Amino acid sequence: MSECKLDHSQDDVKSKYESQAAFLPEEMKPLFEKFFASEHTQAILNEVFHLLKKYDLASDEEKSERTNRLNMVLQNV
Repeated sequence: MSECKLDHSQDDVKSKYESQAAFLPEEMKPLFEKFFASEHTQAILNEVFHLLKKYDLASDEEKSERTNRLNMVLQNV
Protein backbone atom coordinates (compact mmCIF):
# COMPACT_ATOMS: atom_id res chain seq x y z
CA MET A 1 0.00 0.00 0.00
CA SER A 2 1.25 3.42 -0.84
CA GLU A 3 1.24 6.33 1.55
CA CYS A 4 -1.48 8.88 0.99
CA LYS A 5 -1.19 12.51 2.02
CA LEU A 6 -4.95 12.99 2.36
CA ASP A 7 -6.68 12.91 5.70
CA HIS A 8 -9.85 10.83 5.69
CA SER A 9 -12.88 11.67 7.81
CA GLN A 10 -14.87 9.13 9.79
CA ASP A 11 -17.55 9.44 7.09
CA ASP A 12 -14.95 8.61 4.41
CA VAL A 13 -13.91 5.52 6.37
CA LYS A 14 -17.53 4.46 6.90
CA SER A 15 -18.28 4.87 3.21
CA LYS A 16 -15.19 2.84 2.27
CA TYR A 17 -16.19 0.16 4.81
CA GLU A 18 -19.71 -0.02 3.37
CA SER A 19 -18.31 -0.48 -0.14
CA GLN A 20 -16.01 -3.31 1.02
CA ALA A 21 -18.16 -4.96 3.75
CA ALA A 22 -19.30 -7.80 1.48
CA PHE A 23 -15.65 -8.84 1.01
CA LEU A 24 -14.64 -8.68 4.68
CA PRO A 25 -14.86 -11.60 7.13
CA GLU A 26 -18.27 -11.67 8.81
CA GLU A 27 -16.71 -11.64 12.30
CA MET A 28 -15.24 -8.17 11.62
CA LYS A 29 -18.63 -6.48 11.30
CA PRO A 30 -19.24 -6.08 15.08
CA LEU A 31 -15.72 -4.65 15.42
CA PHE A 32 -16.53 -2.02 12.80
CA GLU A 33 -19.84 -1.19 14.51
CA LYS A 34 -17.93 -0.55 17.72
CA PHE A 35 -15.25 1.39 15.81
CA PHE A 36 -17.80 3.75 14.23
CA ALA A 37 -19.50 4.36 17.59
CA SER A 38 -16.56 6.47 18.82
CA GLU A 39 -14.11 9.12 17.68
CA HIS A 40 -10.59 8.21 16.55
CA THR A 41 -7.34 9.97 15.79
CA GLN A 42 -6.59 11.04 12.25
CA ALA A 43 -3.80 8.45 12.04
CA ILE A 44 -6.20 5.62 12.93
CA LEU A 45 -8.84 6.84 10.47
CA ASN A 46 -6.26 7.05 7.68
CA GLU A 47 -4.86 3.61 8.46
CA VAL A 48 -8.27 1.91 8.48
CA PHE A 49 -9.25 3.69 5.26
CA HIS A 50 -6.15 2.46 3.47
CA LEU A 51 -6.50 -1.08 4.78
CA LEU A 52 -10.04 -1.10 3.36
CA LYS A 53 -9.15 0.61 0.08
CA LYS A 54 -9.37 -1.88 -2.81
CA TYR A 55 -9.62 -4.75 -0.30
CA ASP A 56 -11.79 -6.61 -2.80
CA LEU A 57 -9.03 -6.46 -5.44
CA ALA A 58 -6.19 -7.61 -3.17
CA SER A 59 -4.59 -11.03 -3.55
CA ASP A 60 -5.49 -13.66 -0.96
CA GLU A 61 -2.14 -13.09 0.75
CA GLU A 62 -2.66 -9.32 0.82
CA LYS A 63 -6.23 -9.76 2.13
CA SER A 64 -4.91 -11.94 4.93
CA GLU A 65 -2.34 -9.30 5.91
CA ARG A 66 -4.94 -6.53 5.79
CA THR A 67 -7.43 -8.59 7.78
CA ASN A 68 -4.84 -9.25 10.48
CA ARG A 69 -3.91 -5.57 10.64
CA LEU A 70 -7.56 -4.47 10.72
CA ASN A 71 -8.25 -6.92 13.54
CA MET A 72 -5.28 -5.54 15.51
CA VAL A 73 -6.43 -1.94 15.06
CA LEU A 74 -10.14 -2.56 15.65
CA GLN A 75 -9.62 -4.65 18.76
CA ASN A 76 -7.31 -2.07 20.33
CA VAL A 77 -9.21 1.19 19.87
